[in-house]
Amino acid sequence: MTDITPVLARADENLPSSLDKLFELLRIKSISTDPAFKGECRKGAEWLTDYLGTLGFDASVRDTPGHPMVVAHHAGASADAPHLLFYGHYDVQPVDPIELWENDPFEPAIKDVGNGRKILTGRGTADDKGQLMTFVEACRAYKDVVGSLPCRITILFEGEEESGSPSLKPFLEANADELRADYALVCDTSMWDRDTPAVASALRGLVGEEIVVSAADRDLHSGLFGGAAANPIHILTSILAGLHDETGRITLDGFYDGVEETPENVKASWETLGTTAESFLGEVGLSIPSGEKGRSVLELTWARPTAEINGIWGGYTGEGFKTVIAAKASAKVSFRLVGTQDPAAIRESFRAYVRSNIPGDCSVEFHPHGGSPAIHLAYDSPALTKAKTALSDEWPKPAVVIGMGGSIPIVGDFQKMLGMESLLVGFGLSDDRIHSPNEKYELTSYHKGIRSWIRILEALAK
Repeated sequence: MTDITPVLARADENLPSSLDKLFELLRIKSISTDPAFKGECRKGAEWLTDYLGTLGFDASVRDTPGHPMVVAHHAGASADAPHLLFYGHYDVQPVDPIELWENDPFEPAIKDVGNGRKILTGRGTADDKGQLMTFVEACRAYKDVVGSLPCRITILFEGEEESGSPSLKPFLEANADELRADYALVCDTSMWDRDTPAVASALRGLVGEEIVVSAADRDLHSGLFGGAAANPIHILTSILAGLHDETGRITLDGFYDGVEETPENVKASWETLGTTAESFLGEVGLSIPSGEKGRSVLELTWARPTAEINGIWGGYTGEGFKTVIAAKASAKVSFRLVGTQDPAAIRESFRAYVRSNIPGDCSVEFHPHGGSPAIHLAYDSPALTKAKTALSDEWPKPAVVIGMGGSIPIVGDFQKMLGMESLLVGFGLSDDRIHSPNEKYELTSYHKGIRSWIRILEALAK
């Protein structure tokens, strides 16, 4: 076991030069969605490959049909040291609208915002160049002091995350043996607040479905046919309303198969975070929680499945008034999944429910829009426990285990294609303005993020 005190001290000493290296990377305009920046994306991949090479990694640029990947390997302190795959992305979002930026988005700077806080400004500071460099600089500090790394490390940096990752799955499939490890580390996440680090243990899965209900062969005059002809908007809205009962539970057959109750000790830890329905919903002008009755908003958004109507249309919706019975009515519906819910089974249950409520002279068609299972790391996972302890040793407040209501597709790909669970640790904050003008990253997030990864690597090596 390594005494990491001198490693942490070296990270502190390295901070000025670490920021210099980060700023070099931030100046590269690696906007993956715009073909005009194809050369800049390659430049970003080459910069990372070169820098990792100076740290003793066997690093290379890997071409794909889109922007290149960066893959790097480093031996651990011993041949039987744990093998970790660290993932991040070097591409960034476009900067539009440019006129809303206070400074040049590709000329990063350190800005004093008062109250002892300093921030790093520029596109990519938080999403994801600043985040991935916390890990790289942790490795640098370790190498400077110890001469080796405590774990075997493989790094995968992607250049298409902000444009849908079209090359990622084929790349994982083609290089599965090279990339497979004991755990994946994913940094594209956030802290609970400025003083409280977090480990995300769960990501909800997703099923998307578009439905079209058809009745008459044309729009009908509501005076001539109203009361006699089937109205597809009536049919559709009745079906959608029936997705939930009076308690907020979802009514589909078998919907809750694979949904487990959150352990009481975990729910108790969430209660200590101080989030109420009023504080959570107040930011969007609401105060009364929807969904299943008797559950907190954190449990509803982190650990329970949902059925949401994302869009509905039919008939005449233009200016003025047109008294018609529409021939068709459509809706987009999504389900967020938890536990071991089966996306295919959920989709089929929904379709069966809809079909059972369609009149005999009407019809329905379905258009799928993706499906992925939920991801969940066991609350008592050794890796999670070690990371939580390591983070608690670094930050002012103990680390918390949180869920995430959304999805990070790469985490599902790692599990499904490489058989790896992922440890999700990042140091972003909710006000970092990712994807927006004036993106920033707290200097504390960057500095203590480096120190945090040093502690996590040492903990996972034990």
